[in-house]
Amino acid sequence: MSLSLRMRRNGLKDSARTVAVKRILALACCFLCGAFAWAQIGYKPAENADEKKTILLKDFHPQPMVHLPEHEVKRAKFPVIDVHTHTNDAMEIGDRVDPAELVAMMDRDNIKTIVVLTGLWGEKLQGVINRMVKPYPGRFMVFTQLDWSKIDDPNFSQLMVQQIDDSVRRGARGLKILKELGLGVKDKTGRLIAVDDSKLDPVWEECGRLGIPVFMHVADPEAFFRPIDANNERYEELIEHPDWSFYGPQFPTMQDLLAQRDRMFAKHPRTKFVALHFGSWPENLDFVEQTLQTFPNVMIEFGAREGELGRQPRRTRELFLKYPDRIMFGTDEGAKEAMYQNYFRWLETSDDYFPYAQYPAQGRWMIYGLGLPDDVLEKVYHKNAEALFAEFKGVKMAEGGK
Repeated sequence: MSLSLRMRRNGLKDSARTVAVKRILALACCFLCGAFAWAQIGYKPAENADEKKTILLKDFHPQPMVHLPEHEVKRAKFPVIDVHTHTNDAMEIGDRVDPAELVAMMDRDNIKTIVVLTGLWGEKLQGVINRMVKPYPGRFMVFTQLDWSKIDDPNFSQLMVQQIDDSVRRGARGLKILKELGLGVKDKTGRLIAVDDSKLDPVWEECGRLGIPVFMHVADPEAFFRPIDANNERYEELIEHPDWSFYGPQFPTMQDLLAQRDRMFAKHPRTKFVALHFGSWPENLDFVEQTLQTFPNVMIEFGAREGELGRQPRRTRELFLKYPDRIMFGTDEGAKEAMYQNYFRWLETSDDYFPYAQYPAQGRWMIYGLGLPDDVLEKVYHKNAEALFAEFKGVKMAEGGK
């Protein structure tokens, strides 16, 4: 064999060896890289993990990764009476909205009537009636309130009865009691006026005589009666509103307040009371059910408590089905269209894990739809409120008729 042929054959062999060696090296590199990467996946927390947890709570906005059906409800299935609002009220608690624009939104969303609870009395009450009630018959209703500045007057009871009578003659159709009773109203000695104070007995009796309901906000969320610390689920809300905290010896306990209220309910069986915010203790639905069982003259509504009720949907739904004639629709959250549609979704659908209307203001949790049957839904939306307001005995009673 010639020298040149042998050289060519050896060159081919060398080339084949080179390719093989390169392949082996490449595989080795892949193995080593894989092993290196595998070595980075550990099962113990990083030593400095706590030091890296520096995001402020207000900046933490996790996006849920769960994939779930979403059902928008832009218009309520049945006409709605919202029994708990403060829109365009005399105390200026609620939103300021042009009444014509508000009515247009109500028409879109199938909202029949909005009840403005904080109407005060006298000329301020008249102002709400003139702006809201008279120009839009059937679309708005207004309640009156008590003048606590007269609490030390020896004739306080009679003065308040006369004030209620005047308010009814003007057009008020109920009495609203804010949580200041029991937590803020004091006499000249500095004593807090209890919810069941005997000075108020003639007031409750007069409301029963006139056939107007008393809407009562007694106490507040349970967390408001606990220390504002890392264990409080409403920490962010209370940091933003420290005056909403009722923790400390200067305040009665939540249980004491509700006991005062219940004694008053029992003492005035002929008066219709509405225990606002789902009976004032939506965190404890056994207590709410006991209230409904014990006091046939009491109804409830769920204003600003969608978040509380929506995180315990099975127990909440059970209560709606058991007491379909005692629960009314209320929001207490302004006049935003998106808010109303959120409430409709909560009541009408069985959607899982979506934000409540105020999220995350009250707490960092999601809610679940109740999927109420039509017969219950219609009662909650408007029939129960219509039945309650139908008990009104007329202006003649406020003028001294019998």
